[in-house]
Amino acid sequence: MADFATAMTAVLKTENNYIKDANKPDTEIYQGISRLHNPEWPGWKRIDLAKTRPGFPLNLKEDTELARLVMEHYRIYYWDQIKGDEIADQEIAEAIFDCAVNSGPRTSAKLAQAVVQAKVDGVINPQSLEKINQSDRRTFLTLFALARIGRYVQICEKHRENRKYFFDWVKRTLEGV
Repeated sequence: MADFATAMTAVLKTENNYIKDANKPDTEIYQGISRLHNPEWPGWKRIDLAKTRPGFPLNLKEDTELARLVMEHYRIYYWDQIKGDEIADQEIAEAIFDCAVNSGPRTSAKLAQAVVQAKVDGVINPQSLEKINQSDRRTFLTLFALARIGRYVQICEKHRENRKYFFDWVKRTLEGV
């Protein structure tokens, strides 16, 4: 079965820093966790405190409790939602997990379900899981990557302002194939 810590290591290669756009006050992000979308996440209190100390944001890397909160957040809201512990293949689990982090767990589940021709409802259920676990790794990863890229094309066609993210999204997707 897939290992969460290994999957987190892969995700944190992309989601690995503190981001704050001075021109957009609602863009504060730490290791992929958006303050706008997760205002109650307890890590923000630790980050706000770290802002008052020398060496911010580098001092965040030294906070072991903050690191634990990040791991807990990803486990509960992403890994557990995609049933990562029950996916047999590590690479497949990492691809579905990374997509969940980037696009949301329901979207990731829907794409995975479509790839394995399961009922597409956005919830990894026992039937979906069985089909995912019976998939050939290379075939699944290729079709899943194409599904992700297709989704990004649709987003950019609908919301032209997102075109600036397209190549980064594609690069992130292809790094997992």
